[in-house]
Amino acid sequence: MQTQLVRTYLLDLQARILDTLQAADGSAFRSDAWTRPPESALQGDGRSSLIENGGLLERGGCNFSHVRGPRLPASATQHRPELADAPFEALGISLVLHPTNPYVPTVHMNVRMLMATPAGQRPVAWFGGGMDLTPYYGFEDDAVHFHRTCKAALAPFGEDHYRKFKAWCDDYFFLRHRDEPRGIGGVFFDDYTEGGFDRGFALIRAVGDAFLPAYLPIVERRRALRYGERERDFQAYRRGRYVEFNLVWDRGTHFGLQSGGRTESILMSMPPIARWRYDWHPEPGTPEARLYDVFLQPRDWTAE
Repeated sequence: MQTQLVRTYLLDLQARILDTLQAADGSAFRSDAWTRPPESALQGDGRSSLIENGGLLERGGCNFSHVRGPRLPASATQHRPELADAPFEALGISLVLHPTNPYVPTVHMNVRMLMATPAGQRPVAWFGGGMDLTPYYGFEDDAVHFHRTCKAALAPFGEDHYRKFKAWCDDYFFLRHRDEPRGIGGVFFDDYTEGGFDRGFALIRAVGDAFLPAYLPIVERRRALRYGERERDFQAYRRGRYVEFNLVWDRGTHFGLQSGGRTESILMSMPPIARWRYDWHPEPGTPEARLYDVFLQPRDWTAE
């Protein structure tokens, strides 16, 4: 069964990521296995894994979920109105890591599949996911490494995939009410049906398997850099933008809440500390201003 193939891969991916992160952090993740109650309209199960106040990660989560419902939520059918009343299955891995050290960037990754079963028709499957990097203090070699790893992962699917998915990521992870990007992007895709199930499944495997090679070298380069209250304060300020994006714009958050998903798992992406200031701007020439001037600008990092 197609969903079982995807489920087996996703659970293995979660286990591999958690093993690597626990070794890097020095602390264990707390894992909660959950199952939806029989009387719930939404059935399914999952495993939420969270760490707080670790040696590397101030907060981080890597969650697996597999849910089934009688009708697709509105957030999943805006591009597919013909499936609005179809029963569905949705399964995926979602990961967000908020390191303590402001010089280590926040990172997000997810890969997922949705399958709808319209009455009297064959099942329809589509795929989505990607990864993106949110630095607080930017380093060119980190950005280049992250984007080149993403590009290499997508190369077997065609030369156009990285270009299209990078542009999609830049457009998607953009706070329109602030007129600024969340970070330096990466790759993002949604509603992917090109080539059918086999190609879509191969694509999410390529992205999922590229996550650790894309992120761990950056962690090891930056985790020992010294920082103070100034850097922590700016990190908390920029984390506020992360919160705004997830609550206002993120389709995954909206889908989870609209479909009756597990709230604690859905909101594990929130940073533990965030701050807001009224009409604040960094002083010109400061490292904080450099984030805006150099890194939060459209740029082809793979060409650097």
